[in-house]
Order: sequence, then C-alpha cells, then structure tokens
Amino acid sequence: MFGSHLSISKGLDTAARNAKALGFEAVQVFTKNQRQWKTKPLDPGAITDWQQAIEELGWQDQTVSHASYLINLASPDDELWHKSIDLMTEEINRCETLGIPFLVHHPGAYTTSDAASGLARIALAYKSLCTRTAGYATVMCLEDTVGSGSNLGRTFEELAELRALILDQTGAPHRVGFCFDTCHAHAGGYDLSTRTGGEAVLAEFDRLCGLENLRVIHLNDSIGTVGSRKDRHAHIGEGTIGCGTTARVLRESGFAAVVNHPKLKAVPMILETPKEPTDAGTPMDTINLRRLRRLGKG
Repeated sequence: MFGSHLSISKGLDTAARNAKALGFEAVQVFTKNQRQWKTKPLDPGAITDWQQAIEELGWQDQTVSHASYLINLASPDDELWHKSIDLMTEEINRCETLGIPFLVHHPGAYTTSDAASGLARIALAYKSLCTRTAGYATVMCLEDTVGSGSNLGRTFEELAELRALILDQTGAPHRVGFCFDTCHAHAGGYDLSTRTGGEAVLAEFDRLCGLENLRVIHLNDSIGTVGSRKDRHAHIGEGTIGCGTTARVLRESGFAAVVNHPKLKAVPMILETPKEPTDAGTPMDTINLRRLRRLGKG
C-alpha cells in the first residue's frame, strides 16, 4: 500500500484526507513540530477529528508517524540522552493516543563515544521507553541510515545487532520493528539500481533482520550514488536508483523489487519526496504514485 508524508499544518485529519484525495492508502505525519523539544499537548478536538477521519478511511493499520530529528538515543551525553528519552516517550504517547501503529525513528549517533557504546546506549534507552509505555501497541521502527558521521544503522548487520540488544533489555519483540528507506540503503552502499540487485538486497535484509519485522518502507530515489553516504531524496526515477521515469526503465530498478515483493504487500510504503508541483500544477506525489503503480502491473 502506498502513502506519503504530508503536512499537518491544517490539521492531522486534513493530512489523512489529503492522502486519500491524492490516491494513497496510507499516510505518514509528524504529530508535533519535529524541530522543537517542547510541544503543546494534543488538542482533544484534533484527536477526535483524526480518529474520525481514520475510521472513515478504514486506515487503522495504515498510518505512520516519524519521530523528531532532535532525538539521539545513542548520545553519550547524559543530559541529551535523558532529554531524548523524554521526547521519544512523548512521541510514543501521542501515537498511542491517536492510534498510530508505527513510529519511525533514526537509531542515533554515538558522537564522541564508539559504535558499540552507542548501540548499548540505544538498547538501554529502549528499556526505559518500554517500561514507561508498558502495555502500549505502538511499534517503534528503527530506520536504516546512510551512515554519515557517527550515525548508526547503515548496515543490516548493525540493525540486527541493535534489535537483539534491545530485546535483551526489554523482552518485547512486538514493540520493535524496522523501517527500510530505499534512498538510505542505496546511498549507504546497498545497490538498488537494478531489479536483480534490489531482490538481493531484500534477501539479505530478510536473512539478517527478517522481513516479518519490516513494518514501514520509505520509497525515495537517491540523488547520491550508491555508497555516497549522502541522504538526499529524489523523485521516483529521477535519481540513481530509478535511473529514468519510464515504466520500462523503472521495472528494471530496485523499486520494482520492493513494490512487487510478496511479503511486503501489506507494508505501508511511504513517499518522502519533494512536494513542489509541476509547472502545470500537478502534485509530484500524484506523479510519483503513478510511476510506482505502473510497477505493480509489469
């Protein structure tokens, strides 16, 4: 099922309805200003409006939230680490209140420590998070990254190790999933420029992380080349993954491998591509969706 990350500037419920109007079956949102530590509590009216919209759309299992970029659960700095846990707790609480099943977040950066210490720090943070939110249904989804600087989560081996460390701390496998971002994977070194390559990448992810644990997919083309470590999203077919916008070309890309994988049919596949319209006023989400839908017919 295809979706898009949409603005909540006119309301959470409006974002969901706009996604439907654009032809999507899912939506991803920020539930707060993602660049601020402090936030106002959710307005009761906004909660009701969102829940009503989701009920009308029948999207109870098809909504995603992305956590604030400020959060760094791997930080060796105690003050920042505790602030990150507090903000992540708030993000989870908001998802649980709204009935959003999946919360995507970047694992974190170890900065002045080392990778092993950073991974352990995230796992310990999860212990606190799962204790604070015991009994919740919200699934926290670790997103793969391009691995720039000290950011963790570039390799599938590292993601698998991180989930294992988290489970050792929490004993809550149902609360911990993954988000696979195509741009991040490609720029991080996993070549998705061909359909064969994409199938091999997914098989490797399945072997190490388990496709059953993959709860959200971000469908983004990549401006950066494979292994460039550049996190810059492009429209479908206009980057180094799709390498062209025609159906014939895209069917030979890694996008076709993802879209047509039988184990991923029920996973929300979210566009995080630029939102500017064409010169004719057509939303680029509409064009990207059209390109993706053609892949399922090939």
